[in-house]
Amino acid sequence: MKRIAILGSTGSIGTQALDVVKQHSDVFSVTVLTAQSNADLLVEQALQFQPSHVVIGDESKYEYVKQSLAGSSIQVMAGAEALQEVVCLDTVDIVLTALVGYAGLLPTVKAIKAKKPIALANKETLVVAGSLIMPLAREMGVPILPVDSEHSAIFQCLMGESHNRIEKVILTASGGPFRGKKREDLAEVTRAQALKHPNWTMGAKITIDSASLMNKGLEVIEAAWLFDVKASQIDVVVHPQSIVHSLVQFEDGSIKAQLGLPDMKLPIQFALGYPNRMLADFPRFDFRDYATLTFEQPDMGTFRNLGLAFEALDKGGNLPCILNAANEVAVDAFLKDQIGFLAMSDLLADCMEKGTFLANPSLEDYIETDQVTREMAHVWVNKQNK
Repeated sequence: MKRIAILGSTGSIGTQALDVVKQHSDVFSVTVLTAQSNADLLVEQALQFQPSHVVIGDESKYEYVKQSLAGSSIQVMAGAEALQEVVCLDTVDIVLTALVGYAGLLPTVKAIKAKKPIALANKETLVVAGSLIMPLAREMGVPILPVDSEHSAIFQCLMGESHNRIEKVILTASGGPFRGKKREDLAEVTRAQALKHPNWTMGAKITIDSASLMNKGLEVIEAAWLFDVKASQIDVVVHPQSIVHSLVQFEDGSIKAQLGLPDMKLPIQFALGYPNRMLADFPRFDFRDYATLTFEQPDMGTFRNLGLAFEALDKGGNLPCILNAANEVAVDAFLKDQIGFLAMSDLLADCMEKGTFLANPSLEDYIETDQVTREMAHVWVNKQNK
């Protein structure tokens, strides 16, 4: 029985992970469930899966969760520090980090130091501090198992290929709801329009990132750290059908791809069950249902965020951390109708230009960079609303 801590159990990845656990209850059990603010769903999940610990990030909801679970043996905790405690429990065999954004960094660091394998759905951890996370994981002998469908695809393509040199990794992107649009088409885009992804069901933040191609930019940076490749070895192609999840090209020119229907439960199950593939009743891809699979170049003139991510990766240091912090503020501001869709890229570029660059940051430097960048970004947003 593999005992799992799910950080972010009420989000899209977390709820689908629990579906996987339910389907394979003879193999998986849940030791820890955490949520930031969705107390009702956290309580519902806890009563169903009976973990030993639950953590509610919003401390104002601690008493509600505690009272709701009073008749059980479940220990209720609250706050950011509690997240870092529960990943170290002896009863945890693997940590699924499905938190959104920068919040995933410190719990992941703690889990790695506690020698817990990581099923990584929180790409921002590597975007912000890949230079620290990957060496730490190697030092501790901890596997980082990617959950993002693109990185899971690359990981699967590389199985059995450790002795062969990667020439290029190719990340696929759906193109989001605005594929084919030009800048003038996006000037008046609404929150509701940006939240309508054509292929995937995700949380609001990731869906907006997908619409702006920022999600793909973050995945580019994550891929560089996961697979030890440079920016020049990473390509992005737009693949509207979302069937080919990503590809690897080797030095002989041969390309391997991983295909499947757009369903996150497959990469979640693969990461949790690794190194074994497990029986699943997920719908199967059938070539007869897809007469054509198409691929095209991304429009980085219109969708500037992808180019900014390549720039941040190429320069390195704390610039990806600046990019990520600015983006989290930008997306939040867009969702609150404080800035327009195109203004998100303007905000990112401004913070990247004005932020203090550090070539070899420490963990403390990353924490300070994140804080300072957020303050700078909030000032920028406030100026737009005066």
